[in-house]
Amino acid sequence: MINISKSDFRSPIGKLFRLPLKLIPAITVLPILQGKLKGKKWIKGSSINGCWLGTYEFDKQQIFQNYVRLGMVIYDVGANAGFYTLLSSVLTGNLRKVFSFEPVPRNIFYIKKHIELNKITNAVVVEKAVSDKISKLKFTLSSDPSTGHFSEEGEIEVETISLDEFIKQGNPQPDLIKMDIEGAKFDALSGAKEILKIKKPIIFLATHGDEVKKNCLELLKEMSYKIEIIGNGTLEKADEFVCV
Repeated sequence: MINISKSDFRSPIGKLFRLPLKLIPAITVLPILQGKLKGKKWIKGSSINGCWLGTYEFDKQQIFQNYVRLGMVIYDVGANAGFYTLLSSVLTGNLRKVFSFEPVPRNIFYIKKHIELNKITNAVVVEKAVSDKISKLKFTLSSDPSTGHFSEEGEIEVETISLDEFIKQGNPQPDLIKMDIEGAKFDALSGAKEILKIKKPIIFLATHGDEVKKNCLELLKEMSYKIEIIGNGTLEKADEFVCV
């Protein structure tokens, strides 16, 4: 795969490359150009251009593909518009399930459209946020659909569920969890302690902030997880990890 979206958008070449992309209407359905999702359909305005270019989170996407096996049950926690939901559904095969957790109405709309457009049959959208308990919490939306977060001043109310409770409701244990949620990762991991103890799924974890990162990694180390950095940075600067 070629990371054609890596060029600096502030550079002359980067600006020139992105200029025609701005002319494509947001509602346009485009084929994903490369990677495991090549040929799948994507709505241009649902997320950044890297999704349909096939270069979204390029390094992480490559590593993710190396860990997913046919027949895995995958939890996509903080699914946004559903890129990893689609990728997981292709990699794990139709015999098993992908559970896509997402509380933001806009993102839920696009996930469902992408599942419909691509005739995906093994993905289930769970319209809830993941935390440490079943509850209802205020949620602040953002101009960037991927950065909404819990807040007492939030303009919408969302339902929350813990992953342990999700299992108790009769759903299958995950073999792999991709978790990328703003601010609430420690609560989400705390609400999955039984899963971490018993099933020990592979975890792809994106952190936002030093304190959250510290707390999450300490919890996972207590559960005997080995922490690997995604990318070439140091532990102090890294914010994305594979935990096995």
